[in-house]
Amino acid sequence: MYVGYGGRMGVSWLLLFLSVAKVQADSNLTSLVNLFIGTASGANGGSGGNSFPGAAIPHGMAKVGIDVSTAPRQAGYISDNSSITGISLMHDEGTGGNTNGGYGIFPLFPLINCNFTSCPVGLSARQALRAAGTDAASPGYFTSTFVNDIKLETTSTRRAGLIRFTFPPSATSNHVVVDLSNDLQRSFHGGVMSIGPNGRVQLQGTFLQSYGLDNYTAYACYDFIQPSNNKSSPISTYGTYKSTSTSSPNTITISPITNSSTGSLSFPFTSNTNPTQAGALLQFNNTLTGGVVTARFGVSMISSQQACDNAESEIGDEWNFDGIRETSRSMWEEVLERVGVDTSKEDKTVVELLYSSLYRATLVPANLTGENPYWVSSDPFFDALFCSWDTFRTVHPLLSLIAPREWADIVRSYIDGWRHTGFIPECRANTKDGFVQGGSDGMPILGDFATKYHQFSGELAVPTDDLYQALVDTAENTPPDWTRVGRENTGWKTFGYIPTDWDDPSGSVGLPTREASRAFEYSVGDFGVRQAAIALNKSVDDAEKYTNRSMNFVNMWDAGLVDDGFQGFAQRRFTNGTFAFSPPNACSPIDPVSHSCARGTDNNVGFYESSSWEMSFFAPQSMSTIVRLMGGEDTFIQRVDHYFSKGYFQAGNEPSFAVPWAYHYANRPDLTARRVRGVVYGNFGTGIGGIPGNDDSGAMAALLTFHLLGLYPVPSSTQLLIGSPFLSSYSIKTSVSSTQTFATTVRVANFDSGTLVQNPANNTRLYVQSVTIDGNPWKSRCWIDFWALLNSTEVVIEVGSDPGVDVGCGTDEGALPLSLETGGFGAPIPTGVNPPNER
Repeated sequence: MYVGYGGRMGVSWLLLFLSVAKVQADSNLTSLVNLFIGTASGANGGSGGNSFPGAAIPHGMAKVGIDVSTAPRQAGYISDNSSITGISLMHDEGTGGNTNGGYGIFPLFPLINCNFTSCPVGLSARQALRAAGTDAASPGYFTSTFVNDIKLETTSTRRAGLIRFTFPPSATSNHVVVDLSNDLQRSFHGGVMSIGPNGRVQLQGTFLQSYGLDNYTAYACYDFIQPSNNKSSPISTYGTYKSTSTSSPNTITISPITNSSTGSLSFPFTSNTNPTQAGALLQFNNTLTGGVVTARFGVSMISSQQACDNAESEIGDEWNFDGIRETSRSMWEEVLERVGVDTSKEDKTVVELLYSSLYRATLVPANLTGENPYWVSSDPFFDALFCSWDTFRTVHPLLSLIAPREWADIVRSYIDGWRHTGFIPECRANTKDGFVQGGSDGMPILGDFATKYHQFSGELAVPTDDLYQALVDTAENTPPDWTRVGRENTGWKTFGYIPTDWDDPSGSVGLPTREASRAFEYSVGDFGVRQAAIALNKSVDDAEKYTNRSMNFVNMWDAGLVDDGFQGFAQRRFTNGTFAFSPPNACSPIDPVSHSCARGTDNNVGFYESSSWEMSFFAPQSMSTIVRLMGGEDTFIQRVDHYFSKGYFQAGNEPSFAVPWAYHYANRPDLTARRVRGVVYGNFGTGIGGIPGNDDSGAMAALLTFHLLGLYPVPSSTQLLIGSPFLSSYSIKTSVSSTQTFATTVRVANFDSGTLVQNPANNTRLYVQSVTIDGNPWKSRCWIDFWALLNSTEVVIEVGSDPGVDVGCGTDEGALPLSLETGGFGAPIPTGVNPPNER
């Protein structure tokens, strides 16, 4: 069942539960999801996937789970023996950034066997260990048990949820701490809390965003007395606590509230972090609770009252924990069912990887519709874009394939951001602009939508004129500060590349680093504008202009530079046209010298989170140009092989994502098939270290999903590269509207499970021999059109042991994957496709 992501919930979650519970009878794909993949610590060189294993619904704002005491803890949780400091309401998924983590706001913590006025309410005093092996999670649910036998359970809706504590019968007293001031970063800048005799705690806190310079304000509402409960209040004592002074934050006074009155705390905003520890403490009557205390919570970015309203509307008065949990599970089931496999037939590890990846890829971005604190709009508002640089390559193309309605709402949110700020948002986190990492990488996302779904824009409520204007404005205008949003278009348009050591005469400022990689990304962004211009029937002049600008990456190509015996690499370039040398292996995993490829002024190579060896492969809009510049197909193949064998490949780094598929462009899909098997089995797994680096807001999850399906997307296009799937068959179901649904089955003829290893034997049936669509031969063994796939009933990928070196992608015209230089992606053909020192 599809639940609209664009507006407020109009039905109670219990009613929703009744309408979707029937899904359980049909399948139980949620049981195949492993929420703990990627939860290993990132300390001391660990995998650090930073995955969030708590309770959430698809794209949920509320992500409730436990927080540990040790960093790095970007998602709050680590699969180790770290102490737990609280159970908090919002988290990031799979991000880098601040190693202390993002959000972790307004945590609860259960205590037993203490006197009310001397309970250990402070963060360090209360922290406790979990009992070994008690962490467990499934989509929509998380549970663990402390060493003192307190069991916790959580489940959630979009902006609300339930947290349940089951205290041990032997406890002499049961308490719950409500923490106002401690987020994961310990970045409290002020806030307000109130607690009343009705068991309601309302909170407002201002904290530092997880990736950016700004503070944000969040709100929460806790209820500890169920409205439908007609018994006496289960709360025997309640009160507030706070540090006696900011100079002694761990010296805390607890103040009981008498005479059934309301207590409050207020801390005015301060520009510096306030170390104060403050919050509420409640003691419960064990006779009335039976040792079980449930808290209903709501979160908001508008007000604490709206947080209460969210809890009331989404949870209701019955506090049906099992019902809410089942509703959440059913929503996940509906998402997972969009990719169907015969779970009894397929490889168990592949199935677990597939559904766990689909789960993580749809956790974010977070749907904060109705929670936009900046402007009034009827459009959706999504947060945790975090960042478009990470997600445009795989997450958004995956959503375009399996979740166009949800994706359309996200696209609308990008457009609405432009409508109110003048530029497409790039890295919104905690409702604030983050940092631009490379290009303005919301551009290929909007270009992707225009190219794939312009004909359904009415049903999906996406205004294509606004979409196109957002692209043009972001492509043409330079913001006053392009550190946070937009691009340095003045230099880009003046020189046709990003110049080094150049000051923008317009007065606009930003970080003048990452020049080479930004030029490659700006080219991909302009390709998104070009594709939208053609799809939306804009002017021929626009299409021609952005076609040519899509090729500007060649202006960063130093054709004379030789490294490791290979000639031609991307480099920085001065305004006089000469190149600034950076070792092509700088910032690679085997860089022999310490270089920086970060965003900041310490960047001394001109590349962002990549080496020139890696970034020189990044021109998905015209890979034929890269093949030519590198010396032709044979040399290109040798160069890709060398890239992997020398150790330049970084499996967890976005610029590396497409490189295993690069052989396709040299007419050798057989080499892609072998390389992708090696990448998957050499870097991914079902353990806590099963992600090679940060999950990056689902980017790694979506990448793995595509690898397993034998597909890889080309940004802002309907081209999907075809590889050798890890499944013998699968189905894709896509719903554009209540009346427009697409369903197709991909079947792998002669599938060989012997290929499901890192280095398949030469005689195994690994290589694509042919592709047919509804019984008709398709022209390529290397790519398929997005709509040819979705509009079909059955796509058959025949595999065999013959690598087909002489056939390659096929003998028909158009068998090679498309490139601008060779006339692909429709007219016009670009001019000026040679680098400056070859013209």
